[in-house]
Amino acid sequence: MTILCVRFQLPPMYEAALPGLLGLLEEFTPVVEALPPDGALADLRGAERYFGRGAAELAAVIRVRALALHGVDCAIGAGPGPTLARMALRDAGPGRMGEVPRDAVAEFLADKPVAALPGVGPATARTLCEYGLDTLGLVAAAPLSTLQRLIGAKAGRELRERASGVDRGRVVPNAVSRSLATERPFGHDELDTGRHRRALLSAAEELGTRLRALDKVCRTLTLTVRYADRSATTRSRTLKEPTAHSAALTRAAYDMYEALGLQRARVRVIALRAEGLDPAEHSSYQLTFDPLDDKARRIEEVADRARERFGPGAIVPGALAA
Repeated sequence: MTILCVRFQLPPMYEAALPGLLGLLEEFTPVVEALPPDGALADLRGAERYFGRGAAELAAVIRVRALALHGVDCAIGAGPGPTLARMALRDAGPGRMGEVPRDAVAEFLADKPVAALPGVGPATARTLCEYGLDTLGLVAAAPLSTLQRLIGAKAGRELRERASGVDRGRVVPNAVSRSLATERPFGHDELDTGRHRRALLSAAEELGTRLRALDKVCRTLTLTVRYADRSATTRSRTLKEPTAHSAALTRAAYDMYEALGLQRARVRVIALRAEGLDPAEHSSYQLTFDPLDDKARRIEEVADRARERFGPGAIVPGALAA
């Protein structure tokens, strides 16, 4: 079995192109898993036999067709399983392919830091490194009982298997994600509520733009605020009506932020997620007879056309609210 992990080099906010690129992959195999906003996993089991070509040859054809048909380049990782394919992708530069041969898995993993294994978070990596287990080769050679004592019975067993090259993951065919997310990190612990609100405005405008590019609306907006001590607060709000209108998303984001009642909170990241996505054509829009709302929507339409013609940087974030 060979798995490809493909990352298309899409400009920001261009998820609208992803379904067509997934269709390109489905011409080679029906087992394709979308990884929004710009990637996918593809199981080539059967495709290699059917086309009489190896993974490297098929990956080269996929890249050429993505460039020819969509004007989009890609980087590709190939391996015996999804985890190894993801790791191979990290080693692949833009427009290149990284491959983990089936007979070289142990060699590929041996010198990798433990944090390079997908699913190993900072806390687990820190614990392992404190005991001298700072590479996957050392983790694979460690007694199972030691790993289980350090990180738990199930987690220790799974980590040792994956560090040894046992990849039990599989590609699960799916549709493009029913949610979109964006975040605004700060370069330091940010206390200024004005900067918090500007980050919310920028994030809400980005989500609105991306939703409209996909002809989608969202039913729910979720706000996550992460603090300097690594704790986080999450709040969700069901919108009055499904929308992709940036002003409506901004109002909902502001309301959730104000409800938190933060007092000199040291904020590191503000994130917004639009959830419960539906086709825009299936949603209804309640007329408000508000001239300001109508004007805002017309400005959005003009801005969207400018972005489509000149690229995402055509409109400065926050300019529509000025």
